[in-house]
Amino acid sequence: MIELTNVTKKFGKKIAVNNFSMHIKKGSLTMFIGPSGCGKTTTLRMINRLTSFDEGSIKINNTPVNDINPVELRRNIGYVIQEIGLFPHLTVFENIAIVPRLLKWNQKKIEHRVEEIIELVTLDQSFVQKYPLELSGGERQRVGLARALAAEPEILLMDEPFGAIDPINRLKLQDSFLEIQEEIKKTIVFVTHDINEAIKLGDKIAIIDKGNLIQYDNVSRILSNPANEFVENLLGQDRNIKALSLKKAKDYVLKDGFITVLETESPESIKKKLEDKNIKIAFALDKNNHLKSRFVLEKATSSKKLKFIHNPAPWIIERQNNINETLSKMLEIGENQLPVVNRKKEFVGIIKLSNIFEEVTKKHIISEGKN
Repeated sequence: MIELTNVTKKFGKKIAVNNFSMHIKKGSLTMFIGPSGCGKTTTLRMINRLTSFDEGSIKINNTPVNDINPVELRRNIGYVIQEIGLFPHLTVFENIAIVPRLLKWNQKKIEHRVEEIIELVTLDQSFVQKYPLELSGGERQRVGLARALAAEPEILLMDEPFGAIDPINRLKLQDSFLEIQEEIKKTIVFVTHDINEAIKLGDKIAIIDKGNLIQYDNVSRILSNPANEFVENLLGQDRNIKALSLKKAKDYVLKDGFITVLETESPESIKKKLEDKNIKIAFALDKNNHLKSRFVLEKATSSKKLKFIHNPAPWIIERQNNINETLSKMLEIGENQLPVVNRKKEFVGIIKLSNIFEEVTKKHIISEGKN
């Protein structure tokens, strides 16, 4: 999809990007990471010709980018930056519709696309008539992503898009973004300064230093076989633990050991179903499969007692939560199994602490064997 060959960029006498070569596969998510000023953003901007290059070539689908009209090129490549860049005087609808209007889509097609893309980034339709100043930072970032995806580009360039978001919402955005990418399968180049973000999100990581591509490989191979001391230091001493980030809650979802019931069912009916099937836990769902509450059948001294827990928020695991995050939450709240939901908050199953401990033990054994 994207091919850079011996690309060099100079600013005066300073070499910002030095003889840079890489191939990026269609549908992959490639992370650029390295110290400030290493050339990662400059490389990103050369792909859509926001920055020119002095030597080498960059091709998209085997066509040199210098042979494509720059305006046409940029209209067909989504671009998301940390500052987001929403127009404050335009509504969310108008912001998202900018590129489709430039491409002369008809109004009905634009309206359908905005409705579709708003749902994709997990905002509801009430947002379309709001203005950027009425949104939180995380909501604005979702609108920025929606705008970049509105014209259905094959390629998405992202320059530290979550960098200005607080840590809690940043994790939520990362999980949501992975869910979206799983569905849309765009070719994405993503600049970050956060190694944990690079490991969590990337299919491949490009590690850059002083304009040079130091290592470019699958995340697991970089973690297990860093190219040199610079990469080792970037990964940190806990890289074997970081490897747990490669496993997601979705990899361990179980579909048995519980029952689901409608939220309108009576506790007596739920208790009978649990006793009949000799199961301890029931998850109450609404008609849209959203998790609303849970019921746990506990053993009392003389009879079984049904415990009702209404608020599910503190004990929900997102499909894209990595094993580190999942384990941390389970230990924090003292639960040995938790429900798992997707980006639409639909219930998909449960995850058990015992499964995670098996994975942690496996990583520990591998690490000990290497040492």
